[in-house]
Amino acid sequence: MTLVRFWQGGIRSDSIPVCLEITGNTTVLAAARAAGVLVESPCNGAGTCGKCKVRIPAYAAANTRLTGQCQHTLTSAEISQGIHLGCMTEIQGQMTAAEAVDIFILERQDKNHVQILSRGQQLDVTLDPVIKKQYREDLNQTFVLASEAVLGIEPGDTAAAMHGLVVDIGTTTLVAALFDLTTGRELAAVSELNPQSLHAQDVLSRIKIGSDAAGLATLHTAIITAINTMIGELSLITGTEPDTIYETVFSGNTCMLHLAMKTNPASLGKYPYTPALWGNSYHPAAALGLKTAPFAQIYLPPVMSAYVGADITAGILAADLANLSGTTLFVDIGTNGEMALAVNGRLAVTSTAAGPAFEGMNIACGMRAAPGAIEKFAVEENGAVSVKTIAGSPAAGICGSGLLDIVGELVRTSIISKSGKFSGTAGSSPHPLQRQLQSENGKTVFAVEQAVYLSQKDIRQVQLAKGAIRAGIECLLAAKGLSAADVDRIYIAGSFGFHLNAASLINIGMLPAPFKGKIHFLGNTAKTGGQALLLNQSTRDLAAGLVKQVTVVELATYHDFDKTFVNCLNF
Repeated sequence: MTLVRFWQGGIRSDSIPVCLEITGNTTVLAAARAAGVLVESPCNGAGTCGKCKVRIPAYAAANTRLTGQCQHTLTSAEISQGIHLGCMTEIQGQMTAAEAVDIFILERQDKNHVQILSRGQQLDVTLDPVIKKQYREDLNQTFVLASEAVLGIEPGDTAAAMHGLVVDIGTTTLVAALFDLTTGRELAAVSELNPQSLHAQDVLSRIKIGSDAAGLATLHTAIITAINTMIGELSLITGTEPDTIYETVFSGNTCMLHLAMKTNPASLGKYPYTPALWGNSYHPAAALGLKTAPFAQIYLPPVMSAYVGADITAGILAADLANLSGTTLFVDIGTNGEMALAVNGRLAVTSTAAGPAFEGMNIACGMRAAPGAIEKFAVEENGAVSVKTIAGSPAAGICGSGLLDIVGELVRTSIISKSGKFSGTAGSSPHPLQRQLQSENGKTVFAVEQAVYLSQKDIRQVQLAKGAIRAGIECLLAAKGLSAADVDRIYIAGSFGFHLNAASLINIGMLPAPFKGKIHFLGNTAKTGGQALLLNQSTRDLAAGLVKQVTVVELATYHDFDKTFVNCLNF
């Protein structure tokens, strides 16, 4: 039997470790989860992200062994500091030397103050919410109505206090906005990381975890706890009470809605990929543990398929795609590459698994959009490099927008070849930038800033992610008999997409060259579309009608997708 002690940060005189006794050989990550200690592992222990770093002193490391090879190796500096990867380090179940195995949980710099966008293009709607109030003076009671039905009855005259909530449940981030339903005014918005991403970064991993009762309970509790915390923050900011929130609109992809509603998502991960929840439905908020009015309801917007969810329904509304003439391509770039094509109002949609690279995961020096993250990178004509970090902090890593800028500029300057290989060798200097090609653990990397670099594996991750999105675009256009030149305008949606550089998207080939000059960034349309659904009940009928007429192009069964994807990998 071995005693394992988990410490947050370093040893302090007032710190108390979380202890666990193990009897068999167990990985650090598995032991931490068993002890209720959170070690961030976006790939769910698959050995692909390199983010589950912990520090193990030399005396304790004698009771551990390496069980595998992560795709992202530790640097020599990290190894000298006793850094280990939790998913690849096994603790021996029988003590041989030390009194206990001490594990120090490293605090990630990008855990707090993450840059999350809450604004976006809005659809102008008349204020006509589903929720209304009627004060009966003869009874001295206020009736809270949902359309014609009575949701609840409150003592006294409470007609002036009537609020609604929109929650954009992204795969990586959450945004919650509070609205006054008597005026339609947004009172405040708050955001934070989706805590589910600490267990698994992408949708497929969450489907796998959520397919058993224990995993579903973990992911559901995480999201509801986070939303309740945000409700508390909104109440403090606005001076309102949570029990005056009578309706919440959940805007998110199909999997996120299943997990938020504690509905098993297993059917989303196997053919024929049929959702258990199709949306355009109402559910009691209290049954899910949401801390709003005791009789409040949740509205789920309609979804279009297992992988095109309510966030895209909301985006179609916010961008008013059904009423635009010509051809419009709407793309939400993120962990899921969801997109819609509108040809004179006729809609077709699809989705492709881009993976977590754009969120800074699966990238050696990747991080979320927090202070210190490189978010902009440009190369001048004379070879000089311009680097911008979030909040002007010293460079600590690379977030998604910076990653695409770096790769895009290195492709443009031929430091990265069309096939994705570094051009030249470390130390060669035909181009000024090639001086920044260095060796790390015997591999050539591009040194962006001190201790921040881009590796060959990172480039491959970008190729896979951008190739998936480009292939989705090509297949969606082909399904409608169109080419890139036929598209009149391209709308990029989402918090991540808003911070991107249009030139970088074309430089790396995520978007085809004919899109140049046609790209517009709309911001968080999942939230603003949800706002329209909250404030005007007729938009719900409109959304339901649009969804029924949408053509869903399923790339999983699309005849030419694999070939198209391979063709889209090159820069």
